[in-house]
Amino acid sequence: MTTHAAAMDTLRAQVERALSEFVERQLPEGGDPEFAPLRAAADDLLSGGKRLRPAFCYWGWRGAGGADVPGIFTAAASLELLQASALVHDDVMDKSDLRRGMPSAHRRFQTMHEKSGWYGSAEQFGEGAAILLGNLLLIWSGEMWRASGLPGEAIEAAQPVHDHMRTELMCGQYLDLLEQAHGENTFESALRVALYKSGKYSVEQPLRLGLVLAARGLAPWMDELCTAYGRRVGIAFQLRDDILGVFGDPAQTGKPAGDDLREGKRTMLVARTLAAASPSEAATVRRLLGDPGLDERGIEALRQIIEDTGALRECEDLIGDYLGEALAALESAPLTADARTALADLAIAATSRKT
Repeated sequence: MTTHAAAMDTLRAQVERALSEFVERQLPEGGDPEFAPLRAAADDLLSGGKRLRPAFCYWGWRGAGGADVPGIFTAAASLELLQASALVHDDVMDKSDLRRGMPSAHRRFQTMHEKSGWYGSAEQFGEGAAILLGNLLLIWSGEMWRASGLPGEAIEAAQPVHDHMRTELMCGQYLDLLEQAHGENTFESALRVALYKSGKYSVEQPLRLGLVLAARGLAPWMDELCTAYGRRVGIAFQLRDDILGVFGDPAQTGKPAGDDLREGKRTMLVARTLAAASPSEAATVRRLLGDPGLDERGIEALRQIIEDTGALRECEDLIGDYLGEALAALESAPLTADARTALADLAIAATSRKT
């Protein structure tokens, strides 16, 4: 095993350990069984994922000269709690049934209500419980970050970045709702949503956090790297997610094939499709997109239009362009050699067809 591969394995193991130890200490003392479903839902959410956000943070830290200390693994792992919070709330807003191959949190709580024969609306209970779980995970992410054990001056230097990242994420969620409500969108407006909702907090800001934590501040070259590399990888990452949401294998995505089409997601891929579609093709897209009862035949019809208009090919080309520009930006950045290699590998992994 190469030194780099070993470091990645160590990172994943340390993130798992930090999350497990932190969550174990949460929720009121006394072992009240009423809280067990919340804990179980949190555990299941945190058990999956590729740990990309902690990885970008960690390699930012290493790239700016940071050493392996327990605190950086804990600080980086806190980003998984933020991600889990966003996923829970996102599933409620999208009315998604599955997450990573398991029932989404609100469906899980809804089923618990139904099986228990409780009073009131099971659906309302499920959504309410999921919103609270998402809020809890958000609170925990801030607590874990602050109590990571890193020097106070490092946390203080990076806190504005951390705060801004969380604000961007919430604004991105709102923009996503707004985009669906508007109905029609452009590639530029879909890109704006993707940047705020996913791209920035998946790559650019975790990388910036790691750099600032190690350097106790942000040098000009770091800011340039976060934009030239981090933002481009973030956009390519979201473009890949858009494609997988339509053409992906459910065994890999953890969601039914074509789920993004049923949910009516106004993605960059959809925007490209509508911009290039004929009037009859556009009418079909508008009629089928967002139909919760969309069957395999309807999904295949939309896939065909996406391919025929060249939108799929365009988005694949854009992923390649963004990735190439991001990798070029790495070459001129004064990073440590191991971090440059790791960040190149992470960019490729985050944007691959098997993401």
